[in-house]
Amino acid sequence: MVVPYKNNEEGKKEQVAQMFNSISPKYDFLNHLLSGGIDIIWRKKAINLIKNKGIKSLLDIATGTGDFALEALKINPEKITGVDISEGMLEVGKKKIQDLGLSHKIELKLGDSEKLDFEDNSFDAISVSFGVRNYENLEKGLSDMYRVLKPGGYCLILEFSNPRSFPMKQLYSFYSKAILPLLGRIISKDPAAYTYLPESVKAFPDGENFLQILSKVGYKENQWKPMTGGICSIYLARK
Repeated sequence: MVVPYKNNEEGKKEQVAQMFNSISPKYDFLNHLLSGGIDIIWRKKAINLIKNKGIKSLLDIATGTGDFALEALKINPEKITGVDISEGMLEVGKKKIQDLGLSHKIELKLGDSEKLDFEDNSFDAISVSFGVRNYENLEKGLSDMYRVLKPGGYCLILEFSNPRSFPMKQLYSFYSKAILPLLGRIISKDPAAYTYLPESVKAFPDGENFLQILSKVGYKENQWKPMTGGICSIYLARK
């Protein structure tokens, strides 16, 4: 199992929370810088897949500072609930949402993706943006998401993936091993965080492998849409 801090005896979940608490003040800036701003486009394309689906309630897991929850307002839901295991990220997100005057539409709270504090069949849609690779137990997390999703509801997942074709594969490999950790270390002051990121992406069962896991858990109509040469993938499934 890939973890942020290799000499730390805590579990992955606790280490991920510690890592995001550490980088939360610089997270939004680094996110846009390290992706060249293309992460904004990825979010827009993902949200477009669930437009006009009659979604009134959305649960955004690993919501972080709330960027995906804010983008999801474009589907015009009545309420968005965001959960995350990092209090530091949630503090940044809550302030952002409050400053925009959107606290009545988006509620952020502390929550564990593998033990969601919601009733069965609660949400019309569930989203996870760059978070499933951080799950300690991927199948358990996907199963609990399935539990709280309404029958016929949508599961939308945006996640980094491994490019497979020349030249993107080679360019991404160089960037993720040399440039990304260096910039992350300089700006975030947590060298482990941006070493963990490419390691966690490499270890994640992306593409067809992830579709198989979704099917195993019970999801249907599973789709995979590679983006930007395979650097990122959008997955859409239904209960």
